[in-house]
Amino acid sequence: MADNYTDLIEYAKERQHASLKSITLTNGEVAAVIAPEALPSMLSFLRDDANCQFKMLMDITAVDYPSRSPRFDVVYNLLSLQLNQRIRLKVEVADGQQVPSVTHLYPAAGWFEREVWDMYGVVFSGNPDLRRILTDYGFDGHPQRKDFPLTGYVEMRYDETEKRVLYEPVKLQQAFRNFDFLSPWEGPHTEYDILPGDEKAVEAK
Repeated sequence: MADNYTDLIEYAKERQHASLKSITLTNGEVAAVIAPEALPSMLSFLRDDANCQFKMLMDITAVDYPSRSPRFDVVYNLLSLQLNQRIRLKVEVADGQQVPSVTHLYPAAGWFEREVWDMYGVVFSGNPDLRRILTDYGFDGHPQRKDFPLTGYVEMRYDETEKRVLYEPVKLQQAFRNFDFLSPWEGPHTEYDILPGDEKAVEAK
């Protein structure tokens, strides 16, 4: 398998060197990094070339690196049943930058792209139905971004009086507490926070 993947890497470098930023074999997995504008041509090559035959798009996902520029990696996982091989494509995307849709190459990409848009806010230009798929249509924000608050922005409940679902700002039931992370076995003590056994440490001093 390693030899087959080595051949695949060399073949991809030979045929698609202009599209590839990098391509590596790590732990038996091939990963290639390409520019967004090269995505359609690269996927067409991997799908249609007789030496590749990656006819199955298994998944599209993303990774958020808030402190990096460009911020996102959009990741495409492909499978060749004919050659029993896999390859991973990574596209580096800035916040607000659009990625070409590949629904015309892989129809399954439609829902995958909707999921990435819903969770990360990455826009896929040319997707015929780019709308939320996991959250509600009125949802605020994109939950898989690292800067999205764990509490969210709104909470929903069904109001029996109005007979409908209401969206309201999140209300925390108690203020955030500040923890000093002091253990009762070390640090300053008072007569109220000495636990059984603490007297041994005091006597040792």
